[in-house]
Amino acid sequence: MNENKIKILAISGSLRSNSSNTALVRAIANLSPKNIDFTIYNGLGDLPHFNPDIDIDDHEPPAVKDLRTQLKEADGVLICTPEYGNGVPGVLKNALDWIVSSGEFMNKPTAVISASPSPMGGDKAHASLLLTLKMIDATIVEGGTMMIPHIGLKLNKEGIITDLDTKQKLLSVLWMLEQACH
Repeated sequence: MNENKIKILAISGSLRSNSSNTALVRAIANLSPKNIDFTIYNGLGDLPHFNPDIDIDDHEPPAVKDLRTQLKEADGVLICTPEYGNGVPGVLKNALDWIVSSGEFMNKPTAVISASPSPMGGDKAHASLLLTLKMIDATIVEGGTMMIPHIGLKLNKEGIITDLDTKQKLLSVLWMLEQACH
C-alpha cells in the first residue's frame, strides 16, 4: 500500500441494514480522494456489552481487540450517527465505552456527523457524542462536524447524495479531516 495514503476509519452509529447513516458513510467514502484509504467498520453489533471485568490485560474480547486495532491503525476517524431517544445509539456508546481506558482515540483526528429525518438533524446525539469524544481525548477536527436534518430528502435510496449543498458541506468535512491527518 502507498505510504502516502491516509487511513480513515468510518463508523456508522446504526445497526439497521438500510440505515441512512450507513448509506451516508458509504457515500462519503465514494466522494473521498484517491489518497484516502477509507475503511468502514462493520463490527459494532459484535461488541459485547461493556464490562471492565472481561477487559483484562491482553485478554480482551476478540471484537473489542479488532475495534482497538482498527482505531490504532487509522490516521483519523469519521463517525456518522443517528439519534435514538434524544441521544447516541446504545451500540455506538457501548463501542466508545470500550475505548475509554485503552486510549485509541487519544489525539486522533475525528470528524462527527449526525444525520436524522428530524428537522433538528440529531442535535442531541451530536452534542452527546462530542462530549464523549472530548472526554476520551479525541481531537475534534475544526470544521469537521455537521448535522444533517431531513436526511431522507438529501440522500436517495441508492445512497447517492442528491442535495448539492449537503454534498459540498460533506466534502468540506472530509477535506478538514484529511488536513488534520497530515
